[in-house]
Amino acid sequence: MILLSSDYLLFELESGERVPFSADKICVEMAGGGCGPFDADFLEQATKAVFHFFQNELQRESVTLGEFSAAMERVLRSFLRGEPRPTEALADRPIAESDLGRLLAEAEHTELLFFPRLRDELRQHMQASPRLLRFRGLRGCVKQLAGARRWSPRCRDLQERILDFLRACAAADRAGKDCALMVE
Repeated sequence: MILLSSDYLLFELESGERVPFSADKICVEMAGGGCGPFDADFLEQATKAVFHFFQNELQRESVTLGEFSAAMERVLRSFLRGEPRPTEALADRPIAESDLGRLLAEAEHTELLFFPRLRDELRQHMQASPRLLRFRGLRGCVKQLAGARRWSPRCRDLQERILDFLRACAAADRAGKDCALMVE
């Protein structure tokens, strides 16, 4: 049996066949199908969130097409409830980006200094009220911080700590602002 990459899920088709798909491949299919009020970036984030849910929260390696599409439908419908999204106002707001590798270098490659530096960077970007806050280079940053050449359980734990930290900081600093957080 071939080991499945961490960014893939096996999709069980009605025929019984199991096909590996990544979140990016699913996004391409959805965006091509015309999904109404949602733009490609939003669909990509929603798909990655559903992937994360099945892989990490439910610890699943495979999912039926029906289960995945039902979860995606629930997520997308939840964003349609209430007031309509002001797409013009969102388009005017900037996208803030940061490189986690740069932040780690500024923190002298120590975990003790990295988390406060990460918090400062997030706060600085949140003051500009971006529509999207993107942090790049998570995998490389984690490996450097852990001192690992290859991905290990320690790396995975550290990655989850960084993601949890970013989520908590973003939630605390959001203060009613509509901002999406993306970590790559």
